Amino acid sequence: MHIVVIGAGIIGTSTAYALMQDGHYVTLIDAAPHAGTQASRANGGQLSYSFVAPLAEPAVLPQLPRWLLREDSPLRWRPRADPAQWRWILSFLLACRRGLHQETTRDLLALGMASRHALRQLVERESPAFDFTASGKLQVYGDTKSLDAARRRTEFLASLGCPQQILSTADCVAREPALADMAGGIAGGVHTETEDAGDAHALCRHMEEGLRQSSRSQLMFETTVQGWRTSGLRVVALRTSRGELAADGYVLAGGVGSQALARRLGMDLGIYPLKGYSLTYALTPDSRAPTMSVSDIASKVVYARLGDRLRVAGMVDIGHVTTEIDAGRITRMEQAVAQRFPRLNAAGAPSAWAGLRPARPNGKPLIGPTRYDNLWLNTGHGMLGFTLAAGSARLLADQIAGRPTSLAGDLFQP
Repeated sequence: MHIVVIGAGIIGTSTAYALMQDGHYVTLIDAAPHAGTQASRANGGQLSYSFVAPLAEPAVLPQLPRWLLREDSPLRWRPRADPAQWRWILSFLLACRRGLHQETTRDLLALGMASRHALRQLVERESPAFDFTASGKLQVYGDTKSLDAARRRTEFLASLGCPQQILSTADCVAREPALADMAGGIAGGVHTETEDAGDAHALCRHMEEGLRQSSRSQLMFETTVQGWRTSGLRVVALRTSRGELAADGYVLAGGVGSQALARRLGMDLGIYPLKGYSLTYALTPDSRAPTMSVSDIASKVVYARLGDRLRVAGMVDIGHVTTEIDAGRITRMEQAVAQRFPRLNAAGAPSAWAGLRPARPNGKPLIGPTRYDNLWLNTGHGMLGFTLAAGSARLLADQIAGRPTSLAGDLFQP
């Protein structure tokens, strides 16, 4: 089949790549000049297959007033006169139920394990240059109360086949010596050896080049999608800034833009942008920086080593619908880095970035067919796009081919 994939972030590019490898002729279309230039450009870099629990959980509710009203909170809400925002907030609150949270965690964990398998297969097969490392992940906690809560979560994840190890303060520093300067603020940690890290943008560019060199693909960058032409419950063509584009099938994988495009077909995907920030430090031979992925739970900031760079990411802004960088958020992250890693000795000031993550209230992406018989979805991954991309692309490719899937076919059914 000729399949058009809308969106060239990590999800769309991975989908187009998987479909091309399946033997389909693929057209990848995006308004940007290259793949991976928006939410995938400088994300957190962590491939946290075991840490996929949705943001919506009962434990969040008591903290929401403090988080939402404080300007320096890691989760911040800017109310807007936007019905979509209020619908999303209400749906998020309704999703903060223990049973739903555990069910969603089980489903996302299964997709995370499938993603780890698929991505590591690609790494073994093609050796893409995206600073990939299978160094594991360490979560550090600043107090015994939060560490005890983490211990209970590890028991739940262990029951789902995800082993983790509780570490003392000394064990944390032994595993990651760069934490020595913040040892006084660490009550303990959780180590997961199965986690990876990498540069999502570099992986997108690797797949873009593979698509460019293939006779079974076409790249249409700097092209905006303006709408659809349908006949009954079938998409006949895609209306673009370069004219109509007809194909046998279409995959909507446009990140936050998926919501508006789906609306034109009468579908509400429940996607709303959550803004996140990152800093990228160039390291020197004198830099004392972590070599494994580290998540500082107290500050809600994550660290990922990408070759000779350190990627630092965090913050969630609800109601900030542009990628304009908030200087206050960047300052807060720089202060966290200076406090945790005073001997970072970077080559200079970090480069700052902000991106919009396509989030659904319950944390589950939409992967699979729609009521239109030649339109599929692969979107709504929120903060887990990089982590879940390889598995999501494989799952959708299997569905389109009619093959048995490694996951239950309706887990992420639109």
